[in-house]
Amino acid sequence: MTWHETIEYIQSNPQFAEIVANTYILPELGVNVERFRQSAEFQETLRLIRHYCPIPNPYLLDIGAGNGIASIAFALEGFRVVALEPDPSPMVGSGAIKTLVAIYELSNVQIVEAFGEELPFENQIFDIVYGRQVMHHAHHLPKFLAEAARVLLPKGLLFTARDHVIKGEKDKQKFLKKHPLHGFYGGENAFRLTEYREAFAKASMQIVEDLSPSQSVINYDPWNKKHLSDLIGNKIGRIFANQQWLVDIGWQALMFRQEHLSGKLYSFIARKE
Repeated sequence: MTWHETIEYIQSNPQFAEIVANTYILPELGVNVERFRQSAEFQETLRLIRHYCPIPNPYLLDIGAGNGIASIAFALEGFRVVALEPDPSPMVGSGAIKTLVAIYELSNVQIVEAFGEELPFENQIFDIVYGRQVMHHAHHLPKFLAEAARVLLPKGLLFTARDHVIKGEKDKQKFLKKHPLHGFYGGENAFRLTEYREAFAKASMQIVEDLSPSQSVINYDPWNKKHLSDLIGNKIGRIFANQQWLVDIGWQALMFRQEHLSGKLYSFIARKE
């Protein structure tokens, strides 16, 4: 299956309904954008970007833009956006982004079909390079980061969100086996934390924050304590869901689990040296 065929299949299969909703790949493109804009993940991403790049209307490259949720969300916040997406799919690729640009009548989004390892841009033009759940898909990680660094302005910001981290090859195979979609399209991947850090350094990018799974809502969203409380209520009764001490213990256990998953999620913020 292709990625498009995989998403088409899971959208029509009720057993994947939660995954479809949580990953913002509903058939209703505008609904995905609005839900992502309101998410704790995007709000925290926006806060951090504005903290590290406090300039008006920054020029942002969204690498691996997918169905455009982040590109459109940033554009609606006043960013000047280039959405880079090689897949022309009208559901999960540049075709979807074109539809959203028309829906929102945006003039500050440019769409380019290309891969992250071969960016078709001049040197030093972007204030920010952003990638959501894309860096771990890189065919050549050092080249991916070198290209991101090349197109950034001096002191420019690279923000990569929710990338899979593994401890080694055995852990990687465990992650791939458990991933709910890898069996369909075979496109998942992950790197060791040291591989990411070494690739950043080789690209002359200084990491200012590397956020572990439990360290930031960017990584553990859509989990929150209300979600956990509801889950406790559904599993063992509403009376237990109202016990804050039990929710707190459950939250600590959940965050511990997130830190020890195969393919756990990390986010990186780096600055061009």
